[in-house]
Amino acid sequence: MFNISTSPPLSPEEVKHHIAEYGYVAVEPSSEIDLFSEIQKLKQQKNALVLAHYYQEADIQDLADFVGDSLGLSQKAAETDADIILFAGVHFMAETAKILNPEKKVLVPDLNAGCSLSDSCPPEAFAAFKERYPGYKVVSYINTSAHIKAMSDIIVTSSNAVPIVKALPADWKLIFAPDKNLGNYVMQKTGREMVLWDGVCMVHAIFSFQKVRALRMKYPEAELIAHPECEPALLEQADYIGSTTGLLNYVVRSPKRQFIVATEAGIFHQMRKAVPEKELIQAPTEYSCSCNTCPHMKLNTLVKIYNALLYEMPEVTLPVDILEAARRPIQRMLEMSRELGLLS
Repeated sequence: MFNISTSPPLSPEEVKHHIAEYGYVAVEPSSEIDLFSEIQKLKQQKNALVLAHYYQEADIQDLADFVGDSLGLSQKAAETDADIILFAGVHFMAETAKILNPEKKVLVPDLNAGCSLSDSCPPEAFAAFKERYPGYKVVSYINTSAHIKAMSDIIVTSSNAVPIVKALPADWKLIFAPDKNLGNYVMQKTGREMVLWDGVCMVHAIFSFQKVRALRMKYPEAELIAHPECEPALLEQADYIGSTTGLLNYVVRSPKRQFIVATEAGIFHQMRKAVPEKELIQAPTEYSCSCNTCPHMKLNTLVKIYNALLYEMPEVTLPVDILEAARRPIQRMLEMSRELGLLS
């Protein structure tokens, strides 16, 4: 990044150039700046709300107004009266906030923070896939682009996918996109047949069944808890399967003292805050690298958040027709979630 400790702030034209060139405002604030304090000031001055996913770095989670998973963050985005929403997550999450708040300014720290799962379902390819199944309703996981949401009949999250699919009319023929592992899990739990798009999350798909089994032998008292985006072979071993919030709540409730956790490592921050006395063990992957962290989530930094609030860029924008078409299935999800008692 460029250092501006002795330079004036960027002009609007320079900010636009940075966004086009780098995907974020690439300047390094003075080392004398207390980023936590300055971000708090900017939030108050601009009536801004900072939402952060559980997979963000610990510092970002600690400064956020709300930390949660996709369902909780969607609810907060729908309810806020802030003028600006800064979404510390990945791009589809910020798009969801914009869809639910078209009149508000929605910011992301880095436009490059994408999602392997969302990227696995290109709109053109999915439109052609959908045409092969006339009369089918589309149930889309929230981890999709706004264009896929616009082609959907209802959106689900890992928190509510099972009860929502179970509650859909029995005569509906269903397509589920884009995560085939979550789709398989939902079919198993509901008994509903669905046509699955062939997509996976790069983080959850690489946990090693063999290494996890060996780890369970090493820690025989530990419970294995897993996100439903994991591969079926790993889910078959799990003592508990749930959304990120579900995993957090389970660790708090369970009388067990040890847990092998098969999801993105960012959740460990909230788990350790909630149950510092319990032992949390990261499930191993097929590789020797620390591949259980999402590289897209980790593109967000305190500096990028500060610059995004300061310059009110990068901003998420969407065509009006996509905004309107994508809002309907998200609103159906929120309405059904309330009806089923899944939201407060």
